[in-house]
Amino acid sequence: MDEPPRYAPDLAEIERLAERARASLPAELAVHIKDVVLRVEDFCDAETEREMALESPYDLLGLYRGVNKLDESVAVARRQPDMIFLYRVPLLAYWIETGEELYALVRHTMIHEIGHHFGFSDDDMEWLEREDAR
Repeated sequence: MDEPPRYAPDLAEIERLAERARASLPAELAVHIKDVVLRVEDFCDAETEREMALESPYDLLGLYRGVNKLDESVAVARRQPDMIFLYRVPLLAYWIETGEELYALVRHTMIHEIGHHFGFSDDDMEWLEREDAR
C-alpha cells in the first residue's frame, strides 16, 4: 500500500494515479480506451454542471465525454478525441470523507466512467473490479 501523501495531491499527481490505473484496467475495459485522452481538472466546467443538473460541482468525480464505439460512424467527422475527465477537488473531498485509498478511488471512478459509457451495468463493473482484485 502506498504511503498517503502529506499534502493535497495536485493535478499532476492525480494524472499519474490515473495513468497507473489505466495500465491496470481489466482487458474488457482497456480495449475500449487505448486512444482516450485523460484530463484532470479541479472541477467540471459550468456547462457540464448545468447539463448534468448537479446540485454542487462536488457531486461529479469523473466524466467520460465521447462517442460510444458502437455508435461511431465513418460518415461523421469527430471534433475532438474521446476523453475521461477526473475532477481533483471532488475526488479529494470524497477521499478525505471516506478514508478510501486515493489510487483505488481514482481507479474505481475510471472504471465506472468507462463502463457506463460503454453500457456495462453496475453489476458488470463490480464483477470486473472483484475479479481484478484476485
